[in-house]
Amino acid sequence: MDPIYLVENWKNKLSVNPKALKILDQISQPLVVVAIAGLYRTGKSYLMNRLAGQNHGFRLGSTVRSETKGIWMWCVPHPSKENHILVLLDTEGLGNVEKDSKNDLWIFALAVLLSSTFIYNSMNSINDQALQQLHYVTELTELIRIKSSPISDDVEDSVEFVRFFPDFVWTVRDFMLELKFNGNPITEDEYLENALKLIPDKGPQIQNFNLPRECIRKFFPKRKCFVFDRPASNKRQLLHLEEMPDNQLDENFQKQSKDFCSYIYTHAKTKTLKEGITVTGKRLGPLVEAYVNAINSGSVPCLENAVTTLAQLENSAAVQKAADHYSEQMAQQLSLPTDTLQELLEVHAACEKEAIAVFMECSFKDENQDFQLKLAIMINKKKDDFLLQNEEASVRYCQAELKKLSEPLMTSISEGTFSVPGGHHCYLEARNKFEENYKLIPRKGVKANQVLQSFLQSQARVEEAILQADQALTDADKAMAAECAKKDAAEREQELLREKQNEEKQKMEAQERSFKENLAQLQEKMDRERENLLREQQTMLEHKLKMQKELLTEGFKKEAETLNKEIDKLKEDIQTTEKSFNISDVLDVASMILIAVLPGSYKILGMGLKYFTDRK
Repeated sequence: MDPIYLVENWKNKLSVNPKALKILDQISQPLVVVAIAGLYRTGKSYLMNRLAGQNHGFRLGSTVRSETKGIWMWCVPHPSKENHILVLLDTEGLGNVEKDSKNDLWIFALAVLLSSTFIYNSMNSINDQALQQLHYVTELTELIRIKSSPISDDVEDSVEFVRFFPDFVWTVRDFMLELKFNGNPITEDEYLENALKLIPDKGPQIQNFNLPRECIRKFFPKRKCFVFDRPASNKRQLLHLEEMPDNQLDENFQKQSKDFCSYIYTHAKTKTLKEGITVTGKRLGPLVEAYVNAINSGSVPCLENAVTTLAQLENSAAVQKAADHYSEQMAQQLSLPTDTLQELLEVHAACEKEAIAVFMECSFKDENQDFQLKLAIMINKKKDDFLLQNEEASVRYCQAELKKLSEPLMTSISEGTFSVPGGHHCYLEARNKFEENYKLIPRKGVKANQVLQSFLQSQARVEEAILQADQALTDADKAMAAECAKKDAAEREQELLREKQNEEKQKMEAQERSFKENLAQLQEKMDRERENLLREQQTMLEHKLKMQKELLTEGFKKEAETLNKEIDKLKEDIQTTEKSFNISDVLDVASMILIAVLPGSYKILGMGLKYFTDRK
């Protein structure tokens, strides 16, 4: 696939390219999203082409005009992560005098919102001028909201940026300095961290100096730096880098480029949302639309709203996918009619388990288990449909077999074979023989006895007529035979009743299994979500503690103390998370699901409580 516009920037108006959305919608694999931003004419596109393993792809400019407008996207198979797609986002050059500066801010904010690794590309060195040019990062608090309502009166919304912001990589092109500090050799990362150190002074000039440094340190806990020599000394070569083979490039630049690409391939993480929700192409597209729509409407992109909208779409699709999987598997594994009800219910249980697993894998942020409830209703209805189809198949098969088997008996009746003295006895023998032959037929299904009973009931008057016409029997014999026939019919009715009661018991047991399966998989999912949330919170806490230590080291005691509120809140959140997602919460939700769709749910809920109490 060639690069394609993802977000077009035309006359300072952003729009999402439908063709790009269609491409993303076809990608179900997890994404590693790498975005690059920086001043125009700094060689961003060249680096992204290198990451794609190509010299050509994103257009390289050779004039003072910016070549990239908006955000271009290039989706390629990830070089080292199996079953992952590497999505490269090349953004319009910042600082172009031909467009509105507010437009730059939105392009910058979108690159941060969409990526899992964000590259900032600059020229020559990381000095105060370079950091002041990165003023966009200081305005992110005005451009992005985490929640639709404030977190609390004491804590700013932006303190949560660290939970979802990408890793930060600063690439410095045409680097001409020595990597030394106070006469000692330093690494590229140390060079970046030294450049981000704050100056303890209260003057407005120093505050302006510190602000971009504070924001980078605050919002991007994981930072990396790469410096690149000039790729070639000849100006003409520099203007046509995409046409130059690697062996004609500067040796240092070749090594630096390989190291940079290797790092991105190895360390750039999979794009995730809050609580570790993996972003696929199908999920990235709606996010892009939600952010751009918010920007165009004049509001601020809100992650909570975007994720909620995405969850609605994804969870609806997850319900349908899981329900379709259930139907497909049932149709493949069932041969109707089944010999017994239990046979069908066992296949149902296996298919339902798979369907719930499909839903759990594809769904997220299913608050109050609304979508799991929809799936439970759909599967329950589909199961009832299969039960009905099974019964109808059994009835059709049994009636067809009965018709074939009963033909000799019916012929004898119509020909008057039994209208002779002793005819009633002959009729009973013929009928019993017919019943024995019927019982020998395999896989008649769940309605075998009911169909037979209906047939025998239809013959009751015929039997009574043969009995009364039999001159070999006395009145007493006839009365006794009639009583036996009545008793036999009553026993058959009782047998059908017991069979029905047994079926209801089997169905109730199946509902209990369904309840337990829904609950067990929900609990497993909630446990995973808790672990993801705890990891996020722990990472945030470690970052805040590191920031506090750095501030104290640099002489910012008061600023370090102001972090205590955030640190204390994080510790409280961690304690809350550790205690949440408990069994009783899950049972409350599950009981609502069952009361809505399953008969006898209160009884089953009691069974479920015992089941999970025993598991503890």
